[in-house]
Amino acid sequence: MSVAALWERLLATRAPAATLLIRWMVGAVFVSEGLQKFLVPAEVGAGRFARIGLPAPEVLGPFVGAVELLCGALVLLGLVTRLAAVPLILTMLVAMATTKVPILLASGFWKMAHASRTDFAMLLGALFLLWVGAGPWSVDTWLMRRRGDAHV
Repeated sequence: MSVAALWERLLATRAPAATLLIRWMVGAVFVSEGLQKFLVPAEVGAGRFARIGLPAPEVLGPFVGAVELLCGALVLLGLVTRLAAVPLILTMLVAMATTKVPILLASGFWKMAHASRTDFAMLLGALFLLWVGAGPWSVDTWLMRRRGDAHV
């Protein structure tokens, strides 16, 4: 696959304009959570990672915060949205495996379902964006139009 074809697959979208709302939801939550990993690391960053037993929390906390900030901002802008969704999906899968599976095992399905509602919504929102792209009101679409591609 050529670079041009890869670029086109990455940026192209046929998603409706309402996709903007999903982008804003997903992007805003991830930007907020990423920022908080730096502002209050003991509660939601390295300290939290240490409490749940993740390795190298002093490295992992800022790394995850930076990924959430960067990819969340890209999603907000609609810039390389599909690519930005991938690390966010992986982040949510790890978060659910490390924090929600223990709740499931200790307290059952309904406690886990309640505790994971935001994680599940962010996972599905990021999966949606990976599937459909950024929508017509995005930097991705602007870039495609600028390249002269007719099918954005």
